[in-house]
Amino acid sequence: MKTLLGLLLLFLPIVAVAQNAIEGTWRVDLSKAQFDTKPIVLELNGGMYTCSSCDPKIMVKANGRDQKVIGSPYIDTLSVKVMSPNTIERIAKKDGQVRSRDTLTLSEDGMTLTETHMGHPSGASDQTVNWTGTFARVGEPEMGAHAVSGQWKVDNYTSASNNVLTFRYASEGDGLRFKADTGETYTASFDGKEYPFHGDPGTTSVMLKQIDSNTFEETYLRDGQVTGSSQMTISPDGNSMTIVSVDKRMGRTDTWVAEKESGGATEAEK
Repeated sequence: MKTLLGLLLLFLPIVAVAQNAIEGTWRVDLSKAQFDTKPIVLELNGGMYTCSSCDPKIMVKANGRDQKVIGSPYIDTLSVKVMSPNTIERIAKKDGQVRSRDTLTLSEDGMTLTETHMGHPSGASDQTVNWTGTFARVGEPEMGAHAVSGQWKVDNYTSASNNVLTFRYASEGDGLRFKADTGETYTASFDGKEYPFHGDPGTTSVMLKQIDSNTFEETYLRDGQVTGSSQMTISPDGNSMTIVSVDKRMGRTDTWVAEKESGGATEAEK
């Protein structure tokens, strides 16, 4: 059995290799994403809008006015307005400020739902972020309900603003410093302890775990409760990163691939 010092000496070079590999600016390649097949469940019927797969579950009047939402760290009101037989608009607010505005539009064949989203990071910055995604219908349409009702599987994200896709890492002692272009940040060590996570109301702390020379894991917590995790694996050439992201609240696991745009701690500190 190795002494404690021997174990530490064995472990330290592994951390150094991973930190060197992770340093730099990364950008997600949407074309390489793989999404969980668990459907998103929406219903708009009888003047009520429901998202039963959301966390927390949402049920509000679809009258175009702000309706109270309880239990979400991101929003406290949601307004849903029917724009046409195939389109609705949703506006989410926090403390009276618009956090997101999106439209859901059904295709002519009734099989594809397109979401066009505009949002503001929740307190992290004053930037605007945008994306467009498509969802494929699962099962048959609901008779008598608005056309957006039904079960929807994520198909792909056809576009997104650069600030949604870009993030940076730099070495910090025996750990890492992280910064997303939308303002989220943390500085943490590979010791399994909780460290503050800034800029995301749904995440108050993060823990880091080294798995091997090219793989590490972030675990996300809100007020001490685990909400999800991401396992990052750097390719042997150091040019790409595969991210397996688990959302414990929603029960979803998605996989993303990011490409390194530039390397080095100086770049990562921008």
